[in-house]
Amino acid sequence: MLVRDIMTTDLTTLREDETMLDATLIFARAGIHHIPIVNGKRLVGLVTDKDLKHYSPSILSGLPIEEYNRLMESTPLSKIMTRTLLTIEPGKTVREAAQILDDRRIGCLPVVEGSELKGIITNRDLVKLLLHLLKEI
Repeated sequence: MLVRDIMTTDLTTLREDETMLDATLIFARAGIHHIPIVNGKRLVGLVTDKDLKHYSPSILSGLPIEEYNRLMESTPLSKIMTRTLLTIEPGKTVREAAQILDDRRIGCLPVVEGSELKGIITNRDLVKLLLHLLKEI
């Protein structure tokens, strides 16, 4: 079985000039944990919900709410996104993808052809596949 057979292709993406607030709203509404950052169709980075929590000011810091909001609304994703990414091609095997996810202890692999984003494969996609296979035994 190939990555293209199970990858998620209906992606929510953002541009690197969009803000931490934009990502926060998507994570809250969509129930996803990874947002590919694109320039056109070219993958340029990735932001995770963990990245956002790490870079967001703590509510316990005593920062006035106005300043907190200003930071969230004005900080571009280019400041917090991961630029050096592990990726996989759609023609690779699911086993290869699973091995990379496990070896590197990461939650997703963007699926690219050249530098063009085609989809994403996540741990959740692998669990769905496992559940489907277990139904058949």
